[in-house]
Amino acid sequence: MDAKYADLHTHTKASDGMESPAANVRLAAAAGLAAVAVTDHDTVAGVEEALAEGKRLGIEVVPGVEISTLSGGQDIHVLGYFIRTDDPVFLERLERLRKTRDLRNELMLEKLRSLGVKITIEEVLETRMREHRPDETVGRPHIADVLMKKGYAASLEDAFAKYLGKQGAAYVNPPRISPEEAIQWIHEAGGAAVLAHPGLYKDDPLVETLISSGLDGIEAYHSDHSPEEGEKYRALAERHGLIVTAGSDFHGERNGKVFHAPLGSRKVDVKVIDQLRQALGARMDKNQE
Repeated sequence: MDAKYADLHTHTKASDGMESPAANVRLAAAAGLAAVAVTDHDTVAGVEEALAEGKRLGIEVVPGVEISTLSGGQDIHVLGYFIRTDDPVFLERLERLRKTRDLRNELMLEKLRSLGVKITIEEVLETRMREHRPDETVGRPHIADVLMKKGYAASLEDAFAKYLGKQGAAYVNPPRISPEEAIQWIHEAGGAAVLAHPGLYKDDPLVETLISSGLDGIEAYHSDHSPEEGEKYRALAERHGLIVTAGSDFHGERNGKVFHAPLGSRKVDVKVIDQLRQALGARMDKNQE
């Protein structure tokens, strides 16, 4: 049993994951991890359940979130760890982000219908197999599920390539907050801000800008990073005195394939969790000076 490691990037049914928050914690335990973070898109709705299961199993659960932002015409994601999940200002801000996400879904569905791909929001919501809560998010993977079910796409990758990805025929991206604002929101909610999967953006000048804007860490090791990219961003983080994190970005299994990768397939020493806490403490001390 490898009980010294943590997967700091996982998704649950509270956003576009396929497993419940409690199930993610059980998967972490089965993988021999000591800790796991729940980092759903623009919501903390799954954190409480995960914390309860973590307490039952003796697995540390790091409360987290993955905030969707826009810069240079593309999605940029910022992870927040140890945010105050009951902070009313932060929760209201996340609600606004979910409304933007809902708008994007509606615009994508309109564009799909204009292409002859007949899908409704009701069909998308049905993929959740339960009543949709307002504090949960619906994203492109849910639309992809319907595309696959109705034969418009052969796989999740095919759905994104044809329709939902940046080069897809139905891609739209309404205005969102900037990644700089997300860093500020996370800090104001008492959390540590980490840039998710920077290798996917192909924009290292932006990474440098965000470092100057107060990032606490960089997710160097991600399922979609090559080994070379992992080492590149580890070195960049260490050069700037930032925390180096790792995460699988686990979303569960869709159409027989795990997306992005199995929980625990990217992991970091649990000492990194202490570093995140120390970053919060250092900021609190500085604010009190």
